[in-house]
Amino acid sequence: MPARTRKKPMPLSAATPPAATGSVPLHIQIRESIRRQVREGELIDQAGRLMTEAELGRHFGVSRVTIRNAISPLVHEGMFARTRGRGTFLRSNQPENWVGRLMGFSETIRDAGYQAGAKVLQQGMTNRHDADVREQLRERAVWQLKRLRFADDTPIAIEHAFYPPDIGLELEKRDLTSIIMYTVFEEELGHPIKEAKQTISASLADSSSAKLLGVKAGSPLLAIERLTLGTEGRSLELLRSVYLPDYFRLSISLTRRHP
Repeated sequence: MPARTRKKPMPLSAATPPAATGSVPLHIQIRESIRRQVREGELIDQAGRLMTEAELGRHFGVSRVTIRNAISPLVHEGMFARTRGRGTFLRSNQPENWVGRLMGFSETIRDAGYQAGAKVLQQGMTNRHDADVREQLRERAVWQLKRLRFADDTPIAIEHAFYPPDIGLELEKRDLTSIIMYTVFEEELGHPIKEAKQTISASLADSSSAKLLGVKAGSPLLAIERLTLGTEGRSLELLRSVYLPDYFRLSISLTRRHP
């Protein structure tokens, strides 16, 4: 994990004024303040170690019980990991925590406190796509974009996306290394998104992917295929990606159906 420097602490009162918090319990206010400040590089040292409960109690001016109640849900959801005798550490696999909210790579990476980046590997019109791409996009020719994706300076994913020609020709006018794709769809191109259908599976790195991601050929990868649909049912994007599994988590809420 990239080294992080501990910034000057921000009092809770300055981050969440009492007038804005209403009846929200104190431990929840503290939890969200910890989440926000850690993403800004605060409260943790260069190794990603979180302040102790005693230090956090002094920082926020609350009891250790309140701190413990604030941190426990963050550990449970995977933002932190506790190591006996060493402390509580920021996890490196936080960027993608799938919980049903549609977000692009840049959004999820930035939401986790990393700097998102990209290197364009391939782009442009093609009619050499496979039958599955042709069927899902309903286009004889498509515009493709293949990129190596970074969290800070670490390559962690390869994305290969396919778009209808009219959308692709608009996208190539933009900076494809920093574009927030779904925001551009909705706010600039006038294509509101209704939903996405996503399949997650296991994969192995071939020689090309291994070289780009800095792993050995045959290393395990996480593979995703996502079809994004507009409000009128039009296919806007077919995305095929592979990810280093160390950087991603899958979180699904399950309910039991009773007769």
